[in-house]
Amino acid sequence: MRDQEDQQDDGHPDLASRLTDEHHQSLKLWLRMLSCTVRIENEIRSRLRASFNITLPRFDLMAQLERHPDGLRMGELSRRMMVTGGNVTGITDQLEREQLVMRVPHQTDRRGYSVKLTEEGRRAFAEMAIVHEEWIASMLKDMSGAEKAQMIELLAQMKQRLDGIGQGDT
Repeated sequence: MRDQEDQQDDGHPDLASRLTDEHHQSLKLWLRMLSCTVRIENEIRSRLRASFNITLPRFDLMAQLERHPDGLRMGELSRRMMVTGGNVTGITDQLEREQLVMRVPHQTDRRGYSVKLTEEGRRAFAEMAIVHEEWIASMLKDMSGAEKAQMIELLAQMKQRLDGIGQGDT
């Protein structure tokens, strides 16, 4: 069972399979979480490309803008997406050419601008978001509601502890 568990769909070992019983439990946990995240992310990337001809970063940028109808500044998009400003600019340029986003003068800074979804961008994102949610639900369908709730709680606790790192907790 362990060998099957540590194999990716393409037959290659995943990140966690590199570990032995001698490795630290925390390292095993981190690599197991990373392996699960990478598997889900790769599947979502593939499905977004095949179904909507869009990349995951473009989808992510549109998701951020969907949550902020008045728009976000480029620096805020960069921070929220955890990518460089140059990456955000490139993605924004592509989406603007496709008329899915637009740059608008910032409400309080006359020198700056914000990026917001166009009506076409809102419609396209709404369609993608519904399908995206269905994909995630399908991928995690074999977990019970109680298991999902338990993992959400445990990961929330972990995130809270990790938020303290760099603030004196090491």
